[in-house]
Amino acid sequence: MKKILFYNRNQFFNFKQQQLSKGAKLFSISQLLSPERIKELEDGTEYYIDLSALAGFIKDNDTQMLNFEQLFNGFNDNITFICDKIYENDIKYLFRYVFDDFSNIDVEADETISEQEGKAVIEPKNVKKITDLNETELEAFYNSFNSRLYGHERFKEEFKEIVESFRVFNKIGEHKILSLFLMGDSGVGKTEVARSIHKALGSKSKLAKVNFGNYSSHDALNSLIGSPLGYIGSDGGELVKRMSETDVGLILIDEFEKADNAVFNYFLDVLENGKIVNSQAEEYDVNGYIIVFTSNISKEDFKRKISPELRSRFDYKGMFNLLTEEDKLKFVHYRVNQIVDKYKECVSDNLPEKIHDEVVSAIDVKEYKNMRDLNKKIKDTFVEKIKNAS
Repeated sequence: MKKILFYNRNQFFNFKQQQLSKGAKLFSISQLLSPERIKELEDGTEYYIDLSALAGFIKDNDTQMLNFEQLFNGFNDNITFICDKIYENDIKYLFRYVFDDFSNIDVEADETISEQEGKAVIEPKNVKKITDLNETELEAFYNSFNSRLYGHERFKEEFKEIVESFRVFNKIGEHKILSLFLMGDSGVGKTEVARSIHKALGSKSKLAKVNFGNYSSHDALNSLIGSPLGYIGSDGGELVKRMSETDVGLILIDEFEKADNAVFNYFLDVLENGKIVNSQAEEYDVNGYIIVFTSNISKEDFKRKISPELRSRFDYKGMFNLLTEEDKLKFVHYRVNQIVDKYKECVSDNLPEKIHDEVVSAIDVKEYKNMRDLNKKIKDTFVEKIKNAS
């Protein structure tokens, strides 16, 4: 008989300590999203599996119900499921055919923890979002963005159109997150889109970037949104950490195609509801944010790798091609000027008079297909020129 127990927030830590002292183990369902992981559970150990991280997701993605009902069939009788009481009504309805017994945890509450803790949606620290800009600020944003992103003229035009649409429908509550999925070879400017937005919004802090090349394992979701409440090593996860370090409403997800399926499913909910939810069921309001997903995936593999449900959540899906020689040359001029200005500000004004022209003339842009290699050549050439001048 499968049963589930509901706890109040101020009961959890006492309950956890009580069960750990008896030798039981606690996990979040996010750690057990594959039959292989379930088989690793020991028959002689008592387990408590917290479904809190699953409740909000499955409510808005009922097409996944069959998969989760089948997953629960793999658990043995030494498993007891638990869940935050704020999800009680949803769990009772959604999993009415899974559980035979719905009860409350009978354990003394920890009075040091507020009954309301964690129930409210957490507003990230003051961030500047594209939905906050007035018309004058928006025009300045476009000018800055276009000047920083070299080439990709068609994308710039389409980006402006989808931003205009996003700002309108965000105001009336129908469009919460602007999502861009950018495909193409490495070094063609996909990540530069996010950097250009970041600077054009006037950020003076880090870009909130998460590289999904590190999220291909079964434990990927735990690393992203944090370990379960009360679990050893529990924290808020990398995603919330990166958000806390920035001052603009922008998140860059690099190498998205390398993530585990559990991470893909998690972002279905994020893009739909405009909230980042960590494993402790704390919700962070990201309404008005831009999320840029980049990938080296081909158009064909995009359809094979990414589910139709997730593909439909992306507002823009585009392939970035190699830059023209004209665009690469413009980038060289811009980058050399940038390096010269920073050098003068941070090191010394004592530079050769024609350092800009000397560096530019020493670089044949035809030899470089991507911006990373070209940028490395610019830096190497600059260092060589100032060494020769000293």
